[in-house]
Amino acid sequence: MTFPTRRQFLSLCAAYLSSGPLVSHAEDHLDNLPLGISHDFSWAGLLEHARKTALQPYQAPISPEPGIIERIDWDAHGQIQFNMDHALFADGPGDYPIAFFHPGKFFPFPVHMYRLEQALTSRQSATQAQEILFNKKLFHMPANSPAQELNQPVGFAGFRIQENREGTGPNWRSNDWAAFLGASYFRAIGDEYQYGISARGVSINTLVDHQKEEFPLFTHFYFEPPQPGSHDVSLYALLDGPSLTGAYHFIMSRGNGVTTEVEAELFLRRDISRFGLAPMTSMYWFSDKDKRFQEDWRPEVHDSDGLSMWTGNDEHLWRPLINPRETDISYFSDENPKGFGLMQRERHFSQYQDAVHYEKRPGLWVEPLNAWGKGTVQLIELHTEEELYDNVVAAWVPDQPARAGSHHHLHYRLYWQADTPFPNHLARCIGTHIGRGGEPAHRPADSHKFEVTFSGGDLFHLAEGSIPEAVVTPSRGHVANVACEAVPNGEPGQWRALFDLTGLHQGRDPVDIRLFLRQGTNTLSETWLYHFLPA
Repeated sequence: MTFPTRRQFLSLCAAYLSSGPLVSHAEDHLDNLPLGISHDFSWAGLLEHARKTALQPYQAPISPEPGIIERIDWDAHGQIQFNMDHALFADGPGDYPIAFFHPGKFFPFPVHMYRLEQALTSRQSATQAQEILFNKKLFHMPANSPAQELNQPVGFAGFRIQENREGTGPNWRSNDWAAFLGASYFRAIGDEYQYGISARGVSINTLVDHQKEEFPLFTHFYFEPPQPGSHDVSLYALLDGPSLTGAYHFIMSRGNGVTTEVEAELFLRRDISRFGLAPMTSMYWFSDKDKRFQEDWRPEVHDSDGLSMWTGNDEHLWRPLINPRETDISYFSDENPKGFGLMQRERHFSQYQDAVHYEKRPGLWVEPLNAWGKGTVQLIELHTEEELYDNVVAAWVPDQPARAGSHHHLHYRLYWQADTPFPNHLARCIGTHIGRGGEPAHRPADSHKFEVTFSGGDLFHLAEGSIPEAVVTPSRGHVANVACEAVPNGEPGQWRALFDLTGLHQGRDPVDIRLFLRQGTNTLSETWLYHFLPA
């Protein structure tokens, strides 16, 4: 499957800031949308459908009228706009209307959309699902658009959740706060009204030798009308791919940023080598610690600059992202983690100088809501020479092998916001800088100097005259000239650790370094981890 570049997809989002085949007629209209025949729906029924589907051979989706869909390239797709007069829930119930994406070259497969409704039977109420029928007349498009040539209902490609229809904020007709589009990808905006990092329903065999990565598809979505007094968006989804099926329940909440509660039941068709749960995908090209001379006119270019982790034994870790020479995979073993996320800590325009406002990109934090057991947070970093594609993936991978016929239950919450949702008393790493080590008069050829800046937390409360101790541990090589000093910028609560790393003449193998600040037996900072690649 071919996907658009990350910049193309973000531009699109900013511009918009168990069933059978599609039926060709409508028996009802609600919200100015054509609806198909009703059928029963329940969460238990969706689970059972996913379970039974996993027992059957995988049926790859078919793109109707592929010759036309292939011609709806990025430019043509951007000119097709959903008519908001037909938005689901445009007149309520609830706060947030739902709009739909037209299919195109990069999103060719039909996704079935359903409106749920309570229907009274003779003795009790039951939930009914009616398919929202695709019609190209639901969209505004130029007269010469290839989409005008479609002769059959090809199906929607995805959907987006619009802003509050009765709110005082951005106009709901022109601004959205979450989008599901392409495979199992979805995005939401953060505190700064920006899209950036993506989540996925699941990742399968990402960077596994001799195996092609799979991109299972959300094939069905079911939208639940909000109950009186509710300000959430509740929706269900069916996932299908060569190796697994899944049933998902999403509860989306719009506040200071966006939170998404996810409950998933996954059923495996076949063995999976790398089974990534709660995965997220972002972009890191360079920052001031690793920018090559005159590589680009901007000081930094990235959607995220580090992986933050809160381990099961209450350690807080910060791993700055890198752009490796080729491909790099880092493993962080844990048991029942309290959370992890790819974050964007550098929040000043001057650090990027770019009109796309990387300083406003949200972080994405995962909070497990059930016991995940033993496993690893795996960080995959791919080399890139540009910002067009996502090149960073983080996911939880269980230690238990993912075998055909197994069933997996997952419950977690996603936070799309500028900062991690759980503050603590520890100072945080706010900067990493690397240069040549030693003194100019006798500088060893293999010596590298590191400067790591920490800010806040318990560093605000140090007694006058006290100096923290920097504890540095490399996986190989030797540490020398370790020092810790207040940053000479007049800002209280900011300290930096400095050290030289020497003795790396044995080769170009990576060096993993751990560093934290302490005073006596008291830990003052989170643990800085770095994956250093000697030149």
